[in-house]
Amino acid sequence: MKNMLEIKNLHASVEGNQILKGIDITIKPGEIHAIMGLNGSGKSTLANIISGSDNYDITKGKVHYNDKNLLDLSPEERALQGIFMSFQYPAVIPGVNNTYFLKAALNAKRKYQGKIELDAIDFMALIKDNLKMLEMDESYLRRSVNAGFSGGEKKRNEILQMITLEPKLAILDETDSGLDIDALKIIAKGVNNYRNADRAFLVITHYQRLLNYIEPDVIHVLIDGKIVKTGGKELALTLEEKGYQWLSDNSAKSAN
Repeated sequence: MKNMLEIKNLHASVEGNQILKGIDITIKPGEIHAIMGLNGSGKSTLANIISGSDNYDITKGKVHYNDKNLLDLSPEERALQGIFMSFQYPAVIPGVNNTYFLKAALNAKRKYQGKIELDAIDFMALIKDNLKMLEMDESYLRRSVNAGFSGGEKKRNEILQMITLEPKLAILDETDSGLDIDALKIIAKGVNNYRNADRAFLVITHYQRLLNYIEPDVIHVLIDGKIVKTGGKELALTLEEKGYQWLSDNSAKSAN
């Protein structure tokens, strides 16, 4: 099975400050990988680089997506080719309602893929099914994108976008941040229902609790721009018990 995402020796900096210091990750179709770590460890930097943010300087390494050099593609091209990112702080777009936004985004992708664009009737049938899955009221469709939404509503709206656009690789950047347990379960249900053998996820989180509901195949722990530990789902339980200091101390000893 070929790799969906392959990151090798990735180094990145912002204004001369090195943030990523040699990241290696390989994700195959059907896999869920989780990246855990404290604030400032480089998790969101990695997510933003994959999705196409130009705020970072790539100083070394490569990122391939389905055998293409991802770093040569614009953010729009990455989205059209099947990469989706759910942001920690979703953007608010006043004056643009969800129906228009989702329909335009979906049809842009279908056109790129050589598929027939959905008319209003077919689109509404699709989106209503997706709303039910996420226990969202149809009134969401009449609201501006994320305007006046609570934190939990914004995160649900992001997952609604994901299951509507049907990406091959979904990056969830701290989707669990600020969610109560009921909202967390609904978000996880949407992710789990969307998961299949052709799709992959990169889930970024501080805490083990999200991984109680979205079960990862692989967990990577990022500290100070480096992956210091990789393991199975049991690694999250160890981190819950011992904290990140356990790995920080081990990493410091190895460096010495």
